[in-house]
Amino acid sequence: MLPVIRDIEMAIATGRVRRRFTRDPRGTRYEIVGAAIDGRPVAIICRIKERGKLLFITTCLVE
Repeated sequence: MLPVIRDIEMAIATGRVRRRFTRDPRGTRYEIVGAAIDGRPVAIICRIKERGKLLFITTCLVE
């Protein structure tokens, strides 16, 4: 089962930045890894846009 928005919010709130991808000309991307509501590990790849909005690129369960 894929993570839903509440799982993603929890993973961002409790997780940490595991990697930074700085060579993308569109801007730095971040891999955040944290726990979903039920404790499953979730990875989120995201970017912070110019106006401070968070753009989700992909999310997945970490196995």
